[in-house]
Amino acid sequence: MRQVFLDTETTGLYHAQGHRVIEVAAVEVVNRRLTKQHFHYYLNPDREIDQGAQEVHGISLEFLQDKPRFADIAHDLIDFIADAELIMHNAPFDVGFLNMEFGLIDQKPVESIAAKITDTLKIAKEMRPGQRNSLDALCKHFGIDNSKRTLHGALLDAELLADVYMAMTRGQDSLMMELNQPQANLEARKLQQNLPLMIKRVSAEEETAHREYLAALAKSGACLWQKLEEELP
Repeated sequence: MRQVFLDTETTGLYHAQGHRVIEVAAVEVVNRRLTKQHFHYYLNPDREIDQGAQEVHGISLEFLQDKPRFADIAHDLIDFIADAELIMHNAPFDVGFLNMEFGLIDQKPVESIAAKITDTLKIAKEMRPGQRNSLDALCKHFGIDNSKRTLHGALLDAELLADVYMAMTRGQDSLMMELNQPQANLEARKLQQNLPLMIKRVSAEEETAHREYLAALAKSGACLWQKLEEELP
């Protein structure tokens, strides 16, 4: 499935209080690789920006005066995220703001546009309970360079989030591929069941390499194979 990593910046923390989106950015990932396709706009909110919010993202109302309104770019945004897995850090925040903006112009909510919504903050909390799981903290944990992130910016944050997600899920996709094989492959394996089975024991060097690989996976979060081995009698 095509994946889209999205981030927003806003005039304040609560869309229910009338705060608006002032920047939206999204980057596309296909087959776990960033493509050259991205979506990015600054937006005129037609309202003041909270001082605390401006200190976080550094975007002033003066800078936004000649920028488009959300309604001007809404259809392009819908086209970009349609039928994709939409991945965000603290997804309820971004979804709440986007749905508010879409509602103002009688458009469908995000949940009806994207094929799936994934919250990387929820994933990180499950992998690293009790630890700081901000985007900066995760970049540090996974060794991702975020030195250019002096202020929050939607496009840079979306790109960093893609890197963080790839690090968080590294190795796990291949482990789950067997569960998602097409029926044709399953039938082929059934035919092979009547053939003689050759068993070759691993060498000590191969066993050591296997353990080292599992340890590396475990650093990125829960390792499925280690969990299965622990449950074996």
